[in-house]
Parts: sequence; structure tokens; C-alpha cells
Amino acid sequence: MAHESLPSPYAALIAGTPVTRSALTVRGGRTHLWRYGADDASEHVVLLHGFRGDHHGLEPIVAHLLRDRPDLRVTVPDLPGFGASPPLPGARHDVAGYAAWARALLRRLAPAGGVTLAGHSFGSVVAAATMTTPGTAERLVLVNPIPRRPLSGRDTFSVGATAVLHALAGALPEEAGTALLRHRALTRVASIAMVRTPDRALRRWIHEEHDRYFAGFATRASLLEAFRASVTASVRDSAAGIDVPTLLVGGAKDDLARVPDQRALAARFRDARLRLIPDVGHLTHYETPAEVATEISTFLTTNHPRATPATVA
Repeated sequence: MAHESLPSPYAALIAGTPVTRSALTVRGGRTHLWRYGADDASEHVVLLHGFRGDHHGLEPIVAHLLRDRPDLRVTVPDLPGFGASPPLPGARHDVAGYAAWARALLRRLAPAGGVTLAGHSFGSVVAAATMTTPGTAERLVLVNPIPRRPLSGRDTFSVGATAVLHALAGALPEEAGTALLRHRALTRVASIAMVRTPDRALRRWIHEEHDRYFAGFATRASLLEAFRASVTASVRDSAAGIDVPTLLVGGAKDDLARVPDQRALAARFRDARLRLIPDVGHLTHYETPAEVATEISTFLTTNHPRATPATVA
């Protein structure tokens, strides 16, 4: 007998968060946006989701952040090729392609500047690469940042196995390959590997969220391009070229970003601080969104002197 879907533990808070949907043409493709908070808010944060996600996954963080900081406006786009946003025409969905798209998007959303750019997981890689162009944004926030290229990390077996499955999906006929990439069993294996909470109801809801949204990519081609980027790139590739105040929020039990690697990553920035949330892994946006929001809020309201050593807590 099938289980009824669990309601989101954050449903009431999210429902009370003002949101409007819109779309912009960016680099020839239609980017769909969700804008949370008041349009006349004094500060603007643009938040990028991770690989195979969309704006839904970041709503718990956004809702907690706006509860604490109603003076903020947060824009969450669906990255090209994911959620409601179609692939970019004539462009590769790699880190360079996404970074060029993000810079163009920021110019449209905040032509006068003054914006904070943020990203979760693969979105952290894209956000960091975006920020290597000076003047792009005033601050950078990286949630569950990828500190080293996953295929060069300590857990290369599981990453390599996932790469083999994606290679197989690319070699199969279009329909069969797409069906493999959307297969619920693969989503569930990845979900189980990342979840850390002992709360059984929360675990089940997280798995259901992944079931609902991880298959929401546009095409096999764009998905495979983005996957290759996600396993061969890291925030480390861009860190030394970023000169704005940066916050890194990581999970202390994140197998994709071990604590020593997160500490080493923070030290590569000119002005960065790392905050580690205990007892959580790569799914801080689902398991500890209030804690992530608190760290972001504190960062945005704190003065950040330039050229200071990285701070780790």
C-alpha cells in the first residue's frame, strides 16, 4: 500500500513568505525566477541551486532567512536545463557557461550593483566561478561548497560509479538513456547516501522531495554536460581570484566536503569565514535551514574588513 506524501515540515513558514514568479531572457534562453520578499527591500540576495535541483530545494532557507530579515529580497532562478528553465541555446552547460549566464542574470537583476550572490553545492561552484569577474557582486555566500573536484576526492568509488551510470545513459538511445537518468531508484540511492538526520519523518520527506524534483531536468544532453561539470570542478578552482567578503557554510558530516578540505578551501580566499553546522551533511538546506539562514543573516549584517585571514568555527 502506497504511503501518503508527507507535508513539508517548513510548509507553514514557506506559505507565509511572499513570492512572485517571473522570467527573463538571458543569453538567449528563458530563465524562470522566483522572487521572495518585498520588491523594495534594501538588500538583494541571488541564490543558485545545486545539480539536479531547482528553486524548491532552497525555499526552506529562504523562508527562514526572510522571517529573520524581512528587509531582504531573495531571487532564486531555476538554472538553465533544470526545473522550469530550458537549456541555453547554443551554449554548453558547464561551469564557464553557467558562470557567463549568472553574470548576465545579475546585470539584469541588479544593474546598479549591491547584490549578494549565493550558491548551494554545484551552485557554489557556479557562484564562485561567476565571482572571478570583479564587480559582479558585493558579497558571496557558499552553502555546502564543493572544496575539491569530486573525482579527485576521497570517495572516488561512489562518484566513479555514478559517472559510469551517466556514461551508460549517454550511450543508450535517447529515450532509454533519459529514462535511466530519471529512474527513481538512482535518485533514492543518492538521497540515502546524503541524508544524516535521525528524524524518520524528515528523512522520508527528504527522499520524497528528491523523488519529486531530481528528475526535472530538461534534456539528456544538458543534464550530462552539467553532470560532467559537477564532478570535475570545484570552488577551489576559483577561490584565489575572489576578492569580496565570502561566507562558507558547511556540514560537519558532509562526505562530499570533508572538514579538512573545507578548512583548506576557506584559507584560499582573501577574505572568508567558514561556519560548520554539526551533525549534518550535504543537505543543510533540508535538514538545518534555520541554522544556515542564521549564518547568512549574521554575515550580511556584519562588517567585513578586507584582507583578513580566513576565520573558521
